[in-house]
Amino acid sequence: MEAGRILQIGIPWITWRSPPRLPNFPRYICASSIQRGSYKGPKPGRDWIADWVSKNDDAVRSMPIYVGGASLLAVLFNRAISGIAPVADASSSQSRADLLTLGLAVTNVLTGLVWLSIRPKSITPVEPQGVECQEIYSHLPESVVSEILWVWESLSAVTCCKSLVIVYDCQCIVQIGVAAKSLNIDEPFAVDAAKLMQGSLYQGVSKSGAQSYMANLSLYPGRSELPFLPSNTQAVILQPLGDRGIAVLGGDTIRGFTTSDQTWISYIGEKLDATLAKCMSSMPSVVQE
Repeated sequence: MEAGRILQIGIPWITWRSPPRLPNFPRYICASSIQRGSYKGPKPGRDWIADWVSKNDDAVRSMPIYVGGASLLAVLFNRAISGIAPVADASSSQSRADLLTLGLAVTNVLTGLVWLSIRPKSITPVEPQGVECQEIYSHLPESVVSEILWVWESLSAVTCCKSLVIVYDCQCIVQIGVAAKSLNIDEPFAVDAAKLMQGSLYQGVSKSGAQSYMANLSLYPGRSELPFLPSNTQAVILQPLGDRGIAVLGGDTIRGFTTSDQTWISYIGEKLDATLAKCMSSMPSVVQE
């Protein structure tokens, strides 16, 4: 009976609800709580041999000469004290071994001489020899002038460009940066726009319609067509502006213009071509002359 009554009593069901989830706040670890030397993970390796070779480049390049010279002296000394006739005898195994050793020693000496004669040339920027100038075509609208100045500031800040000359419709639009000195030391060398556009450099760029990059200007005979650039200009980019003009950029470092720089300059050339074409077409012909 008692058991039946207990079973008859209704037992209320209790619904258990999970507590609300708290937001995940970032946890900060105090740096002082981490003991020094407790990191057990992998550490970056270091090539001690490569570091030693780079610090002792001259000694490493000369090492084959010393090894070859020591080998030659050792062979001669061994030949002298061994009691063998100084004349090489093909039937003697000692003579054949000495000849082989002499050949290896001479090879070592020649290898050392080649290593000393061939050295990588360090490429460093140079200080352009010339005068600072900022000559801008006076009949340009203010908006075009501001765009050209923005182009110059961007190029001089991001790339190795130190000189910029823009010629459009046989008219020098801008000459800015470092220019070559004229006969009067205090004035920049004036750009002859008509002569530049008749030269082989402009004709080649105009026909191809593509950018021309002279990574080492001293190796190109056409540099004589760019007398307005500093005499020690290292690299030049010739960027065509449509079929009506050209932009000449002079750099202070051999191979200083990277591939991304060249691509960016080509886009800038397209923008300048559109701006100058619109500007020059709306300008009266009297002013253009």
